Amino acid sequence: MAEEKMIKITVIIAGRPYPLQIQAADETAVRKIVKEVNDKINTFQLAYQGRDKQDGLSMTLLTLAFDLYKLRKDNPSANEPGLDAQLDRIDELLDQIR
Repeated sequence: MAEEKMIKITVIIAGRPYPLQIQAADETAVRKIVKEVNDKINTFQLAYQGRDKQDGLSMTLLTLAFDLYKLRKDNPSANEPGLDAQLDRIDELLDQIR
């Protein structure tokens, strides 16, 4: 099996750039995740206007982690190896942007 082509991209989260090295096939998913994260941050910032971006980031991370927890708890079949690998990849990407 040929090794997946790696690319370098820079994503902007909460106004800050984060350089990433990802598999080319993952670029669309990463960009969708970044958009979702930024949308959630903006939602929290609008709801809690006296708070800073760190609070928005923290609440976004908590929301996404809780969604992942519920998915794994409520859907045992979601713990199949293929999905686990995809979720682990999302976790890795989130670790890179923290």
